Amino acid sequence: MKNNPNNIPGIGERMPFSFRSFFMHWEWILVFLVIIVIIINSNITPYFLNVTNLFDMTFNFMELGIVVLIMSFIIIIGQMDLSVGSTMALSSAVMGISYQSGLNIWIAMLLGIAAGTLGGFFNGIIIARVKIHSIIITLATYSLYRGIAYILLKDNAVTGYPPKFLYLGQGYIGNSPVPLELVIFAVLAILFGFILHKSTFGRYMYSIGNNELASRYSGIPVDRILITIYTSSGFMSAIAGVLFTFRVAVTRPNMAEAFLFEIITIVLLGGISIYGGEGSIIGVVLSLFLIGMIRRGMMLVNISSEVMSVVIGCILIIAILIPKALRRLVRE
Repeated sequence: MKNNPNNIPGIGERMPFSFRSFFMHWEWILVFLVIIVIIINSNITPYFLNVTNLFDMTFNFMELGIVVLIMSFIIIIGQMDLSVGSTMALSSAVMGISYQSGLNIWIAMLLGIAAGTLGGFFNGIIIARVKIHSIIITLATYSLYRGIAYILLKDNAVTGYPPKFLYLGQGYIGNSPVPLELVIFAVLAILFGFILHKSTFGRYMYSIGNNELASRYSGIPVDRILITIYTSSGFMSAIAGVLFTFRVAVTRPNMAEAFLFEIITIVLLGGISIYGGEGSIIGVVLSLFLIGMIRRGMMLVNISSEVMSVVIGCILIIAILIPKALRRLVRE
C-alpha cells in the first residue's frame, strides 16, 4: 500500500517477518531445552551420547508417546480424558485373561484392543450425546476400567507370553539399534501430524477448541468428531497397553497407574493450550523426548522417584505459565 504511515498490512499483504516472534515459538524453546538437557546428561556420564544407549532410552517412554498423540487431539478440542491409563490396564487384563484361558494370542490381543476401543467409544457417546462434561465421565471410567482390570486379575499376574509377541515391545529393527516401538511411534506421529495440520478434520478440531458453539452453528459435526476422537483414544490406549505388556512381559491390574499425570504434563509442555484450539504435534514430540531425557538424567544420578515427581510437577506449572508470558511478550 502506498500511503500507509502506520505500516498496517492490507488485504493480500503479508505480515512483516519478525525474528523475535519466530524464535519465540514454543517449539524453538523446546529445541533449546532439549540441547541443554543433552549437554547436562552427557556431563553426568560419558555413556549418555552412545548411540545404542540413546535408542534404548526410548523404550521407557514410547507407550507414553502413543497416548500423548491422541491426548493432544483431545485437549486441542477443549476436552480431557482421565481414563487413558485405566484403559491401558483394562486392555492388558482382557488380553491376559483371554490368553490364560487358552485362546490364541492373536485373538486375545484383538480382544484386548477391542475392549479398550469400546471403552473409548463409551466415553465419546456419553460426552457427545448425554452432554456430560468430559472430566466427569472420564473420571468415572478412570475408576470403572481400573476396577474391571482388578476384578479380572485380582492380585494375580499373567506371564508366559510367546517370545515372538514380546518382540513387539522389546525388539529392534533387524540388526540395527533402532527399537521397533520407536518406529511405530514415528509412523503414528507423522500420521497424527498430517491429520492435525493438513486435513479438514484437523481444522475442525482447532475450530471446536476455539469455540464449540460457533463450530456447531457453522455446520461442523462436533458430536461425530467427539465420538471419533474418544474412540480413537480408547484404541490408542489399548495399543499402548498391549505394547507395554509385551515390553515388561507381564500383565498386572496396576499397570500404567502413574501414566496420566505424565501424559498431561507432556502435552501441555509441548505447547497444547489447556483451553483448547492451539498447539502442534512437533511441540508434543519434542516435549516427550525432553521429559524422557530429564528422567533418564535423574536416573543416572540415582534420584528417587519422589523427587522425580516433584520435578515433573514443577515442569507442569512451567508448561502452563511460560506460554502465556511468551504470548504477551510477542504482542508487545
